[in-house]
Amino acid sequence: MYKNIIFDVGEVMFSYRWVEALAMGGISLEEAKVVGPKAFYDPLWTELDLGIRPYFDVVSDLSKAYPEYSEAITNFLTNVENMPLDRPRVWEKVHELKKKGYRLFLLSNYSEYMFSRHTKGKPFIDDMDGMMISYMVHICKPDEGIYRALLEKYDLDPTESLFLDDRPENVEGAAKCGIEGIVVTGEDMLLGELDRLINEAG
Repeated sequence: MYKNIIFDVGEVMFSYRWVEALAMGGISLEEAKVVGPKAFYDPLWTELDLGIRPYFDVVSDLSKAYPEYSEAITNFLTNVENMPLDRPRVWEKVHELKKKGYRLFLLSNYSEYMFSRHTKGKPFIDDMDGMMISYMVHICKPDEGIYRALLEKYDLDPTESLFLDDRPENVEGAAKCGIEGIVVTGEDMLLGELDRLINEAG
């Protein structure tokens, strides 16, 4: 039986309404759908998650890289509270896991600026026994280094740990470190997996 449950944050603890949040910067939803993926997969976005340069220096460079959408990108990355959508049903299950005796952890790619604003006051944070966020160690999933940093910091046995993430490549990264993983494909699917873990704990 697992003793440790490790969660990603985006599309696990939260859903994201990134299209709508980008459009708040004065562009259409259609334009947001085009520029969003370009920005998210730009190497500069990885710099945000790595925390290797001041946040707004990278935001400035990213907005300059897409001058037609500069204002929308700057607004999006400044007013980051507009992006996440709460998943209270998931948080309730997470709290049940905690009461069942599991140790709970976060492992996620995030800038400090965005992570602190997305998680401030959210109840699931209080249920966590620890976390390893990319900005803390300047390593992003699926690099094995970030998984090993979590395991070492909290003295976790990978064979007793389960990782939940929405990206297959991140679950594969965990597997290379001996951690079994599940690819989260949606909130309802995630709720089912959490119910299974709750039931297994008796």
